[in-house]
Amino acid sequence: MCGIAGFAGRSDRSVLEAMTAALAHRGPDGEGFFLSPQGEVGLGHRRLSVVDTGGGGQPMFNEDGKVVIVFNGEIYNHLDLRRELVASGHVFRTDHSDTEVLIHGWEQWREGLLSRVDGMFAFALWDSTRGELVLARDRFGEKPLFYAEEGSSLIFGSELAALLPAMASPQVDRLSLKKFFAYGYFPGESSFYRGVRKLRAGHYVVYRPGSGAPIQPRAYYSFALRPDEGLADGPEEPLVEELAHLFSQSVRRRLMSDVPIGILLSGGVDSSAILAAASREIPGAGLQTFTIGFEEKSFDESAHAARVARHFGSDHHQLMLDMDKAQALTPSVLSRMSEPLADPSLIPTYLLSKFSRERVTVALSGDGGDELFAGYDPMAALGPAGLYDALVPGPAHRLVRSLVDALPVSHNNMSLDFKLKRAMKGLKRGGALRLPTWMGPLQRDEIADLFAEPVSDEELYADAIEVWNASPHLSPEERALEFFTRIYLPDDILMKTDQASMMVSLETRAVFLDKDLVEFCCRLPYRLKYRNGTRKYLLKKALSRLVPEDVLARKKKGFGIPAAKWLKEWTRYPLDVECPGIDADGVLRYWRDHRAMAQDHRLFLWSWIAVQETLQGRA
Repeated sequence: MCGIAGFAGRSDRSVLEAMTAALAHRGPDGEGFFLSPQGEVGLGHRRLSVVDTGGGGQPMFNEDGKVVIVFNGEIYNHLDLRRELVASGHVFRTDHSDTEVLIHGWEQWREGLLSRVDGMFAFALWDSTRGELVLARDRFGEKPLFYAEEGSSLIFGSELAALLPAMASPQVDRLSLKKFFAYGYFPGESSFYRGVRKLRAGHYVVYRPGSGAPIQPRAYYSFALRPDEGLADGPEEPLVEELAHLFSQSVRRRLMSDVPIGILLSGGVDSSAILAAASREIPGAGLQTFTIGFEEKSFDESAHAARVARHFGSDHHQLMLDMDKAQALTPSVLSRMSEPLADPSLIPTYLLSKFSRERVTVALSGDGGDELFAGYDPMAALGPAGLYDALVPGPAHRLVRSLVDALPVSHNNMSLDFKLKRAMKGLKRGGALRLPTWMGPLQRDEIADLFAEPVSDEELYADAIEVWNASPHLSPEERALEFFTRIYLPDDILMKTDQASMMVSLETRAVFLDKDLVEFCCRLPYRLKYRNGTRKYLLKKALSRLVPEDVLARKKKGFGIPAAKWLKEWTRYPLDVECPGIDADGVLRYWRDHRAMAQDHRLFLWSWIAVQETLQGRA
């Protein structure tokens, strides 16, 4: 796990060094630089040594020095690819570096390499013979990659902060900021600053400096469900066995490491599944598990995690935290983000990563399990919401909504009034708009008021509409899973995990995003993922012989903090840095209503603080 940065076009070493230095936290074990003889390309690298710690330094070259790469991530099937490349005549200089496999793989297969790789990655490869710079990102977006055209140069980096030293006067992008308040994160290509784009998950770019050709990202992979309905009508046991095999295989692949490795354990289904599979590969006491607990019982899952750890005999580590201490850390954590993220679970994710990093360098996580197996709360609400839309006319809906809005405000974790009021916002906003409206900080009309200008659904929700319209043959529930996997997973969940863990130089690996496991899940009918109110149906069947029954039956809690309560007691109203076009008086009204418990504005106010702290961190 590392950080990469660079340029193609024209720049100099001092700028490259400044860009790379902005990523020092991602790679504390070393740095390296490459400048082409003509100065048209520069590559920078910060290294966190995980695989081939003695021989995997970067930038790395092929035998004749014509191809050079900087790479962030892990390639889990690199040994298989290496054997295939050696058989084709390629000569390797390292013992078992996965980075070198990418160099020879690109020489052998070019873009065909990307579909062969099972891993998480963002890399930049310069082929001086062809005069091409290649940027690529893994199929689910575990590793971020930002890029922009600055003058006559293309600049890029693992975090948006790495681009800023090469930008003359970065300005907040107004439309992207509106999207941020609509989703709670920056969807698709959008980013915080004007002119900066994220390379989408499953995409790559081939750029020729000086050609004048426009940058055109190309897709090599796009997540798409292809349910085989016949699987739901046949016996379940073969599917259970196949799922158990593929899951164990994924865990085994992700245990590859030359440094200490652990498991982030919540005591829920996904992390318990990882521990169950890992315990078959490594004797119990050889596995280290990590849990953050909170003194406030409604947010604490540490007892469940401890029970699962005892069941499998892992070397378990637990840290109990006072919410006041966690709250005190919030401004500093948010200010270190590459760009704002309105997900309060960033805070416990950071704390868990920091605690784990005291003993290990790599940790396995359960990211992706909810997307593949229908684990999110909204999945249970989609069916009733569709019936409501069909049966309740507009005037009756407005009456129901007014009654729900009149309910007393509670700032408790996922309180009933909060859930009902959020649900009302998404009803009568069906199709592509329902999920982002349910989950986002503000609705379209609220964003228009905040910016004092009209805004359309097509502008705000273009990414969600694109995903929804791509699969008209699927059910609403299956299209919802595609939304979660193609937008919410890379742009919120994986961005949060990457940013929080890399702040403390911890590499995290998402077991559920294994290439073979995902392909299996894409074939499963929805009835094998969500059945009669049971989420993750087939996964729980596969785990029933390994994991205690009460763990599988326990209601999903989530990894949360009392954001609404914190915001009610916040001692200042952050209006320190001007945001383009936003009505400051409108922001203050949200603060006053929330503190007076007239309305629950936790999602917007957390978003606003994230924006302010990010800007403060760049000041």
